[in-house]
Amino acid sequence: KRINLSCSAMSFIDVNEESDFSYQNLPYGIFSTNSDPTQRIGVAIGELVLDVNAVKHLFSPEIRETCIEGQTTLNALMGAGRPVWTEFRKTLQRILSKDDPSLRDNAGLRASALIPAKDVTMHLPARIGDYTDFYSSRNHATNVGTMFRGKDNALQPNWLHLPVGYHGRSSSVVVSGTPIKRPLGQILPSPTATTPVFAPCKLFDFELEMGFFVGPGNKLGEPIEMKDAADQIFGLVLMNDWSARDIQKWEYVPLGPFGAKNLGTTISPWVVTMDALAPFLLPHTPQTDPEPLPYLVEKDSCQYDIKLFVAIQGQEMSKPEIVSRSNFKYMYWSPRQQLVHHSVTGCNMQPGDLLGSGTISGTEDHELGCMLELCWKGTREVKLGESGEVRKFLKDGDDVVVTGYAQGMGYRVGFGECTGKVLPANKV
Repeated sequence: KRINLSCSAMSFIDVNEESDFSYQNLPYGIFSTNSDPTQRIGVAIGELVLDVNAVKHLFSPEIRETCIEGQTTLNALMGAGRPVWTEFRKTLQRILSKDDPSLRDNAGLRASALIPAKDVTMHLPARIGDYTDFYSSRNHATNVGTMFRGKDNALQPNWLHLPVGYHGRSSSVVVSGTPIKRPLGQILPSPTATTPVFAPCKLFDFELEMGFFVGPGNKLGEPIEMKDAADQIFGLVLMNDWSARDIQKWEYVPLGPFGAKNLGTTISPWVVTMDALAPFLLPHTPQTDPEPLPYLVEKDSCQYDIKLFVAIQGQEMSKPEIVSRSNFKYMYWSPRQQLVHHSVTGCNMQPGDLLGSGTISGTEDHELGCMLELCWKGTREVKLGESGEVRKFLKDGDDVVVTGYAQGMGYRVGFGECTGKVLPANKV
């Protein structure tokens, strides 16, 4: 017998089966409205946003006082730990359940607590103290390595032994909808040039990624162990880590990316919890060739079946056209492994720290997660649907739209949109 898991069977709020924001999801974000500019915690369900502050009396006194009242970010909730996360989510599920009268039968409370999503402004969900970006898709790393070093030397010797990463710039992490200006920098004017010029980036790119927020964190000098890592991951967001390929090519030796990657990182405003994503865990596939060092070995799965899409809409186009269809399951190094490796030296992680997955690419051409791969280093054009337009890299005025969801039986657990428009560079 098929079990009806649609939102309408579980909540008094009517939600379309193709909505990202089902009753099973209930992602957290920070929002404000024109009538009340105070930034506060919201929960997305269907086409509505639940103002958590308006229903704070339905939470326990401890959670109300430490995680809701006066909170303009999710940092306090992130730092509260898994027992509080579990209680917070269960309380929300009860409030929004079709069987609970607290909100369902209180017309006045519903009017103040349930706000149309079209009437809210979303903000960054956390105060991001630090941001680290990884390079954890084997397909992506192999493709890029093949382009620049050849197939036989595609992966560097360390890649299969540790999650490669670098420290990004948290100040330029922005919420979906924020325009991104084409960067200026040093680039080589031709393939044979050895002296750079100062000019606008010509090879501007998106990177399809996901990011996760750190929970309570750890003390300096006390690494997070694998057995504790799951309780340190608060939730996931979509991410576009914009990249200036020509600036990066000149600058990255010997210390890696710098200006090419600090110009902007866009994330989706809604944080989807790991509890909401639990039904979409895939069977565990141990890493055996080679097997990681003991501190990185996972005993169970941390691979999730999350469908990911990137679309581009040029200035003359009527709608976005999909150029990439990938999946989070293509990650070689998992969020837990990234977190454990990040802290193994004793580095102290803090609530609200953001860790990026790195570009997520599959094995097929339509699953490639950036323009560098899609156009294969400029050797082929990428068609934008039936619009008649083609790209190798991004043009001024292009809107880049990243979306993603996990598909359940009669419901979705999705992330909304992660969008940004490319603006012209400053004049040189």
